[in-house]
Amino acid sequence: MAGAALADGFSWTRSVHAAGSDPIRVALIGCGGRGTGAAANCLNVPDNVKLVAVADAFEEQAQKAARSLKEKYGDKVDVPPERVFSGFNAYQQAIAADVDLVLLTTPPGFRPLQYRAAVEAGKHVFMEKPVCVDAPGYRSVMESNRLADQRNQKVVVGLQSRHDPQLIETIQRIHDGALGEIQFLRAYRNGDGVWVRTREPDQTEMQYQMRNWYYFVWLCGDQIVEQHVHHLDRINWAMQDEHPIEANGMGGREVRKGKDYGHIYDHQYVEYTYPNGIKLFSQNRHIRNCWNVATQHVHGSRGHSDCVGTIAGENAWTYNGPKVTATDQEHIDLIRAIRNDERHNEGYYGANSSFTAVLGRMATYSGSVVSWDDAVAKGPDEMPARLAWDADPPVLPDAAGSYEHAVAVPGVYRAY
Repeated sequence: MAGAALADGFSWTRSVHAAGSDPIRVALIGCGGRGTGAAANCLNVPDNVKLVAVADAFEEQAQKAARSLKEKYGDKVDVPPERVFSGFNAYQQAIAADVDLVLLTTPPGFRPLQYRAAVEAGKHVFMEKPVCVDAPGYRSVMESNRLADQRNQKVVVGLQSRHDPQLIETIQRIHDGALGEIQFLRAYRNGDGVWVRTREPDQTEMQYQMRNWYYFVWLCGDQIVEQHVHHLDRINWAMQDEHPIEANGMGGREVRKGKDYGHIYDHQYVEYTYPNGIKLFSQNRHIRNCWNVATQHVHGSRGHSDCVGTIAGENAWTYNGPKVTATDQEHIDLIRAIRNDERHNEGYYGANSSFTAVLGRMATYSGSVVSWDDAVAKGPDEMPARLAWDADPPVLPDAAGSYEHAVAVPGVYRAY
């Protein structure tokens, strides 16, 4: 699709409009930085796309997103005050606001619940990665995928590499045998870390964790799930969209100290095994002043590739085709599928790649060999029993305000 859109200079918009040019009405659910960015990517599509509703747990976030997007996109944004929704049920109100497409960009823990609601309401969906943080969430997403297929609803997942022509061609060459027999795989997401949002006066525990969501497993899934999923997805893609059958690994928490760092790790190493016995060696880290790299490599009997436009070895090759902004292109492809009524559902590989990351977390937290089937069937539910500002999240601080007691200890923590 990406290649076709580029080849005709986006002229597809004219032909698909012949089949219907009504506005595609969009709701944004989750109005943080990535959510506002995803809405911008959608509004960048050269088509009659209109943002008509926004929703966020926090009212000021929803208002801020509506205001900033209106300033940038003018008439492509029509969000009056009555379609600015806030609170834990805001997603339901946005879905019900006479929309065709919903953008799901809240913290990942909410993705399965909101995806199910959107599909049951008959909406097309863009949902950010990862699409789950635990086994019940994975099972829910897979069920929703099947329902979306039955209703021919279009689903795109924010693993934008799948829409980038240089990756599409590189992966296709790997599939066609350019590397010979695949021998082993590597993936890395090593960086300095991300933002920290400190506790504010009068916040409930739920409000605080929702603001500082990256540092809590129920909301984020840990770094391996929230960020490293991109590289794990590229490896699964190179492996013909097979997923690993087991994982073992190690990890810990060396520099994430203090009251505002929740209970996630800051480094993990995982050895994954695929059905054919091939191993993936995976690293992710958030520690400053270390070797930082975000990439992946496929090694074969005739060469190796980073999956992003280069192949070295007997069939050496460098991509020299068109370039796209992949975060725009995934929305171009989604709108095109809606206009042309093409079957399109990325939810399956989105779920499998997300759970590949969850599997790695379960292995590193426990120090055990964890099988895919057991993890899917028996993995714990990380979500709260009740979603409300006065409800208790799954992990609470000790008397000193620390979450260190909740950090997983290998050999003590049980994967299931």
